[in-house]
Amino acid sequence: MDLLCDAYSNASDNDEEEQPKRHKSSYTSTNPPKPYFPSPISNLHTQQPLIPGSYVSKRQRAYMSSISTTPVVPHSPSFTLSGSISEADIPHNILALLKSNAKGHHNLNSVSEKLSATLSGHTRAVNAIHWSSTHAHLLASAGMDNMVCIWNVWSRDKKKACALNFHNAAVKDVKWSQQGLFLLSCGYDCTSRLVDVEKGMETQVFREDQMVGVIKFHPDNSSLFLSGGSKGYIKLWDIRTGKVVHNYHRNLGSVLDVEFTTNGKQFISSSDVSGSNISENSIIVWDVSRQVPLSNQVYVEAYTCPCVRCHPFDPVFVAQSNGNYVAIFSTTPPYRLNKYKRYENHGVSGFPIKCNFSLDGKKLASGSSDGSIYLYDYQSSKVLKKIKAFDQACMDIAFHPVMPNVIASCSWDGSILVFE
Repeated sequence: MDLLCDAYSNASDNDEEEQPKRHKSSYTSTNPPKPYFPSPISNLHTQQPLIPGSYVSKRQRAYMSSISTTPVVPHSPSFTLSGSISEADIPHNILALLKSNAKGHHNLNSVSEKLSATLSGHTRAVNAIHWSSTHAHLLASAGMDNMVCIWNVWSRDKKKACALNFHNAAVKDVKWSQQGLFLLSCGYDCTSRLVDVEKGMETQVFREDQMVGVIKFHPDNSSLFLSGGSKGYIKLWDIRTGKVVHNYHRNLGSVLDVEFTTNGKQFISSSDVSGSNISENSIIVWDVSRQVPLSNQVYVEAYTCPCVRCHPFDPVFVAQSNGNYVAIFSTTPPYRLNKYKRYENHGVSGFPIKCNFSLDGKKLASGSSDGSIYLYDYQSSKVLKKIKAFDQACMDIAFHPVMPNVIASCSWDGSILVFE
């Protein structure tokens, strides 16, 4: 009864019809009325669960109604949501192409110069871009402004879906996982970071004692990835345990790139040799499981190679050379350089410019220090097309994983362009 009396005496409604009736009381000087202090509304935030059948005031009902219809959005200062990662706002014709099963193995006769999208948001150079293979409308970019951006490329509304600011220094590389909306990035803060983009949460941090310049997921096991850094260490990490599975070290210079072979049993590393007079160790083929180099004299010219890429089908790989050409090698012993074929005419000029094969392997695309995109015929090594894209160096090229005639590119000036 005392609890009921207190509840009624502290009721906060102003409507008399909802107040319980009370008998009039006479007060004397020796029996003054007790002062009435209505409960502040802030107390409603900490109330205990209501007992069924108990009295609920109008104000309390209104408050409960408001909190039941307002979704709780987790806030993180390192995650800025400015658009949507959903497919809902993509034009139907583009969505139909994204949902197709083409996987890029036909209609590769031409890549036009039609500009499909201009993506602006980075304030400094963009080092790397990567399409999601599972959510092909999303493109990720890594910038020197410490930021990773997720772009909903064909959205009618805001193309910049979100920005990730988990890194404390420049971001060098970014890769989508083959499993869902997980994104891996690395940078000058000596970490690789795994982010659940859908939840906007950083799920794991992999710390090293070197700046991390490159990461690469294993082609057959998305729980494993390679990282290479400024001290020449290459590590194979297991995401499930957060620990290093293997270490690969051979007194290397800074690791510039790593690339798994198509079978996943070997990988190729490229290292900086500018501090020495010999080019030994500039490109090394490693055995993944035995942690030993299978060959360290693959490329004997005195140039560093900022990028290595394996052909999707043929047993060859290419290396972007600071000699202003792309060299081609075999991925089978003795891993020889093809002295009779190279991809020339573009410029590198000391920039870490990347190249990539099309999904059917018939084309090779390369960025260039003059801001152009160069498209080469893989077999003949002839230039098929030159697209002037940027005023400053074109850093990376990425073929779309589904639509064969779509390529994305990024620049030293911080801009990203998508052509179709």
